[in-house]
Amino acid sequence: MADAPVKLRPEILAQRAYQQGKPAPAKSFKLSSNEVPFPPLKSVLEAAQRVDGMQRYPDASAGAVREALAEHYDLAAENVLVGAGSVSLLYQAVAAAAGPGDEVIYPWRSFEAYPGMVTVAGATSVRVPIRADGSLDLDAILDAITDRTRLVIVCSPNNPTGPAVGQEEFERFIDRVPEDLLVIADEAYIEFVTDPGALNATRILAEHPNLVIARTFSKAYGLAGMRVGYMLGHPGILGAFTTTAIPFLISAQAQAAALAVMREPEAVRTRVNEITARRDEVRRALIDQGWDVPETQANFVWLPCGEQTEGVDAILREGGIVARAFPGDGIRVTIAEEESVTPLLAACWRAIERYPYLRSEPGEE
Repeated sequence: MADAPVKLRPEILAQRAYQQGKPAPAKSFKLSSNEVPFPPLKSVLEAAQRVDGMQRYPDASAGAVREALAEHYDLAAENVLVGAGSVSLLYQAVAAAAGPGDEVIYPWRSFEAYPGMVTVAGATSVRVPIRADGSLDLDAILDAITDRTRLVIVCSPNNPTGPAVGQEEFERFIDRVPEDLLVIADEAYIEFVTDPGALNATRILAEHPNLVIARTFSKAYGLAGMRVGYMLGHPGILGAFTTTAIPFLISAQAQAAALAVMREPEAVRTRVNEITARRDEVRRALIDQGWDVPETQANFVWLPCGEQTEGVDAILREGGIVARAFPGDGIRVTIAEEESVTPLLAACWRAIERYPYLRSEPGEE
């Protein structure tokens, strides 16, 4: 970062900005951003293209999308908040809940944007280490709660490692959280979950007024470029989040696309099923190679590489695979088009041959 010619907040200058997944050069596969590989559904594309009146502001509340989501979840519209992707809503939530002297707890490693949103709010991050298998340690999160804690974020499935929190495990957890402490279940990848025992926070939303759920149209619904996400929760909480929003972030085209894709559940499910089946096949193949790949309920797999992360990443790039490297920890690889699987597995094989000590012990999974 270049030196600023004016006085700015030192904690902002010290904060590493969120890094977008790198684009893929020609003849490579971009597996760095957890996007789905499918083109927009025809009905969705047509709905966005039909929007007229670019000179007019869009509906700032995304009222039609709120109503549709409320009907889908059997909630009142006031229990739904729509924003420019779930990450934008999470920024709003942190700003509304915490400030200087307050603490925000989240697992780590988890979604890379969490530290930045806490820093912007002027609050203090409390990072609770995830387990060696990539799963969240909810007991450790409970132990980290103090009277300064204003918000706890639980990412399930966890990005970038993949494991989901169990439903019963989460229910025990939230029963022990103070009733006046905000808990956000970040479920950006919920549509890819195939384990019936995994968390679906909507099942208990009505029982816990301090629970808010964050979801998105960016992943399974294929609208990453349109920026539409939403939260479900108590209207008093969501109303506070509204006051921290930048107005008019959700374009009319994005709202039209979200409404259209909600009318295509079978097409979306077919695409999701293709990705989850490929995900499980890729994970099995990687385990057969010797990789210690965590159980994943998202649309990606995690390669724990530790100190060799950058070396493995270089081998993947040489093989035409652009993944998301987290130096010192590992590499997240998006499950995408079928054509990417063979070069991905070939590159991973070369990497584990180059670094054989990354192999898991026989019988481990």
